[in-house]
Amino acid sequence: MNFCSQCGSPVSLTVPADDDRPRYVCSSCGTIHYQNPKVVVGSIPIWEDRILMCRRDIEPRKGYWTLPAGYLENGETAADGARRETLEETGATIVDLVPYLMVDIIHIGQIYLMYRCHLSAPTFHPTRESAEVKLVDVAEIPWDDIAFKVIEKTLHHFLQDRNAGDFAFRTDMIDLNKKQTPTA
Repeated sequence: MNFCSQCGSPVSLTVPADDDRPRYVCSSCGTIHYQNPKVVVGSIPIWEDRILMCRRDIEPRKGYWTLPAGYLENGETAADGARRETLEETGATIVDLVPYLMVDIIHIGQIYLMYRCHLSAPTFHPTRESAEVKLVDVAEIPWDDIAFKVIEKTLHHFLQDRNAGDFAFRTDMIDLNKKQTPTA
């Protein structure tokens, strides 16, 4: 960050009084610019034991496979955001959303909240964001072409829980700066 969004003056990275970490502070108006993690919401859409996946047609990781997910927008609930992202990326409508997995991605300041859900019908199609959309059986998951580590973790947790028949809410983390340890 170079300039204050309040007055346009230069900012500097400094530890404000009564704080414990560096923040961008405006040298003119004194505004402290807090930068907090972004929330990503997504879904694990199921139809008859198959998972709906999409091949990205946008960067980052264009051409790789993922579950529908994207940034939560202001003014929407997390579940509404997951519904919107699924529709935008797959053309599909999802129902019966249940919070399933929260993953803290420390090194890039993101929090993923993934929902288990079902397709309302097996209706989906490629979109501006996805070059291909398809239902996959477990044996067809393109493990070598998964776009993001968080999606790989989500699929592993989901398949493990499906095999056990127990879908308790989970938390996990990814921090490329530290050893990976599930938190619950």
